[in-house]
Amino acid sequence: MKKVIHKSDTRGFANHGWLKSHHTFSFAGYQNPERMNFGVLRVLNDDVVQPKMGFGTHPHQNMEIISIPLKGALSHKDSMDNKRAIEVGEVQVMSAGIGLTHSEFNDSQTDEVNFLQIWIIPEEKGVTPNYEQRKFDWEAQKNRLQTVVAPKDKLEGNALPISQQAYIYRSDLDAEKSIEVKLKNEANGLYIFLVEGEVEVAGTVLHSRDAIGVSEVSKIEIKANKPSQFVAVEVPMDA
Repeated sequence: MKKVIHKSDTRGFANHGWLKSHHTFSFAGYQNPERMNFGVLRVLNDDVVQPKMGFGTHPHQNMEIISIPLKGALSHKDSMDNKRAIEVGEVQVMSAGIGLTHSEFNDSQTDEVNFLQIWIIPEEKGVTPNYEQRKFDWEAQKNRLQTVVAPKDKLEGNALPISQQAYIYRSDLDAEKSIEVKLKNEANGLYIFLVEGEVEVAGTVLHSRDAIGVSEVSKIEIKANKPSQFVAVEVPMDA
């Protein structure tokens, strides 16, 4: 087993006033050669957007971009004529492919928006851009592993499709509950980001906003010491 531990207070941080962003991996002004990626997982940003503020229209190309709101709602517009709000309980995916532009905005007059932005390197370049979002049943992740993103050629349940052999899971665990993640491929690794709570993974105790990447195993147990919520990303390690 190999593991890498990323404690919450070791992340990069940028305060732009309208945006406060913690970077697990190198991003924008935060560059750390030891924090470039975990397999094909390239970006995991923990963003807080102030009321009436947001990201102006900007381009992306050849990247799988996943947004998971944790608090509030974020309005989305893109060059494919999608115009929707993303709310807590929903997950959004964009396969940027040959290129697209989009903007994200907090329409609230009073409340912050907190969301996770995840980038995964695609397995093929130049695909036709795709956008989808879906609301997931909270009960389906209560003390269970819920698959919210899967490869477009291996979809399961109502998971959203991306152009990579990667999966994203969510779970809410009660105290003293545990869950076992069986990897789809033993060449994959699992990156676990603890949104809140306290869990134990591979002999390591994680607290809110800590993360651990585990590879060269076939299954991983996650045990909650306190009520906990996490996001786990299973990815090929040959980035």
